[in-house]
Amino acid sequence: MPAPDQGRSEADPPAPGWPDVGARPPLGSLVSVTDFETAARSVLDPAAYDYYRSGALTEWTLAENEAAFGRWSFVRRVLTDVSAVEVSTTVLGTPVSLPVLVAPTAFHCLADPEGETATARATAEVGTVFVHSTLATVPLEDVAAAGGPSWFQLYLFTDRGLTRELIDRAVEAGYRAIVPTVDTPTIGIRYADQRNRFELPEGMELANLAATLGAGTSEEGGSALRSFSSRFDPSLTYEDLAWLVETCGLPVVPKGIVTPGDARKAVAAGAAGVIVSNHGGRQLDGDPATLDVVADVADAVGDDGEVFMDGGVRTGTDVVKALSLGARAVLVGRPVLWALAAGGAPGVARLLGLLGEEVTDTLRQCGVRSLGDLGPGVLRPSAPAGGGRPGW
Repeated sequence: MPAPDQGRSEADPPAPGWPDVGARPPLGSLVSVTDFETAARSVLDPAAYDYYRSGALTEWTLAENEAAFGRWSFVRRVLTDVSAVEVSTTVLGTPVSLPVLVAPTAFHCLADPEGETATARATAEVGTVFVHSTLATVPLEDVAAAGGPSWFQLYLFTDRGLTRELIDRAVEAGYRAIVPTVDTPTIGIRYADQRNRFELPEGMELANLAATLGAGTSEEGGSALRSFSSRFDPSLTYEDLAWLVETCGLPVVPKGIVTPGDARKAVAAGAAGVIVSNHGGRQLDGDPATLDVVADVADAVGDDGEVFMDGGVRTGTDVVKALSLGARAVLVGRPVLWALAAGGAPGVARLLGLLGEEVTDTLRQCGVRSLGDLGPGVLRPSAPAGGGRPGW
């Protein structure tokens, strides 16, 4: 597809759906995820902001994902040598500079004219993994060429030929793992998108699917999402997961696992690990917070696979809490979109760098020298007045 910013200069008004790049704040003024979100909201089209931010129905699960981190506090140990703190690790054998990966999220061109290419380039610069979404606005081949290790998030369709085509393209492009989303028989009901009648603005498309489905993909005047959702296969079982493992020849890490039983079935079907996820609170309103279930899932998987987690991660302390409860690394979604809207590729690189600094500082403050020294003993249950996350 042509570059979304083709023919634009910063002096031109933004096209519908694209951020006002000229209004972006100095990146040095942004020091937290809340700063990035505030900046993003000021430049994003309101419908795009709502699409990124919103959750399913009442958004109870969306709020719980963040509140869960406030239910734990640290057990600080002093008088330990923390002059050298190590936060690098590996994920599926790939070295990463910090235990934070970039989660698969849709439609990055709503946040920046370069879209997923900018996100991938920044992720590679920082030295971690970008998980590219099926619902991207830049083709998977272009994103892979931006450099750095990438995984490919996959929706499985009733049309297995289309599914196989995407797998083959991802393998050919050099993706290192396949991440099937398993919590989305259909796309969840999100009131904000319904109110906004959300759909992609002219000039954007489902770039990974345009050649097969056509540039449009909307049906009956509805959104591209509703049209796309009708193509998901709601009959998927663990036999289909085993088929995917056998078909792709890459590590397969299903995303959307929230119970120990499902995690055990996934690794029994050949998965290399699982991502504990409730789709950022965007699918089933009433799903538990992912932090509340990650320990049980990690215990169920044991040494048979790697356990990752997404949902509500906003600070380095959140990352350390998730790892202490059994995650090998976390994935962040919305914060990356805020950073992309606020500052393009440099914004994403800055956000990831700040998270890395916060992880390092948290370990040092807790008297922990490496990620391998984390465990449940680093935490204690906590019930702040009023519940939820302490102010930050």
